[in-house]
Amino acid sequence: MRLAVPNKGRLSENSVQILKQAGLEIEDGEDRKLFANVKKRDFAVMFIRAQDIVNFVHQGAVDVGITGKDLVLEAGLDVKVLHDLNFGHCRVSIAAPDHAGISKVEDIPDGSVIATSFPNVTRSFFEKAGKKIEVTTISGAAEVTPHIGVADLIVDLVSSGSTLKVNHLKEVAVIAKSNAVMITNEKAYKEKREQIDELVAAIKSVENAANKKYLMADVPVKSLDEVRKFFPGIAGPTIMNIMGREDVVAVHVVIDKDKVYDAIAKLKRMGATGILIVPIDRMVP
Repeated sequence: MRLAVPNKGRLSENSVQILKQAGLEIEDGEDRKLFANVKKRDFAVMFIRAQDIVNFVHQGAVDVGITGKDLVLEAGLDVKVLHDLNFGHCRVSIAAPDHAGISKVEDIPDGSVIATSFPNVTRSFFEKAGKKIEVTTISGAAEVTPHIGVADLIVDLVSSGSTLKVNHLKEVAVIAKSNAVMITNEKAYKEKREQIDELVAAIKSVENAANKKYLMADVPVKSLDEVRKFFPGIAGPTIMNIMGREDVVAVHVVIDKDKVYDAIAKLKRMGATGILIVPIDRMVP
């Protein structure tokens, strides 16, 4: 199975990382070759520009791709979104110069020139809004265009909004929200559904484990009722006998990462010893 991931940037780093956590060991993945094999798996990973992945998947050159939802929307091609990934969060937004006096879409005058690398998404949005605008397509540095007379406004990716502020631009409206997504085409999904579903399930198991920790502790038997109330876990805590001890049992439970501090304090008050907190790579429901 051929899998495409972005060849550079944060999307690339996060994509490679989540694949590794899912158990796919990419050979020479850090070298960013065009192709890389996955050890002991019938996988080939291709490192491609994020902008091109949608088209490669659509044409069947690759079976599965990881790219931004914004690029899927812009391409407008017939691909199947398999899963929304929990990284690459941003938004496609309209921004205007601070001095323009534009605070909402209705304030944008007809005939305004908008610079963007998302011409299709931009035209579609303004057509639905009943606004007549002119789109000038650029490949980058959209934020500078209003200041050099190339455009009146821009449509660009926004994450924190700090780049807009630095360039004296104000976010007017959000056209679309975006994050990383896994995509395929109908032909590949029909022919390789089992492989593809296994890959998606592996990725989901990594995400399920991301905010969890595995806790182990030796707890006095007299505190078990309190343990059950405080540590519900996935299906309740696992209680195991300790050889040679009748007054103490071993408690194993999965907890939320943000509850670790309170959990340790609570266990100490119960008289627990041997407390261990272990990271979880994958968690399969």
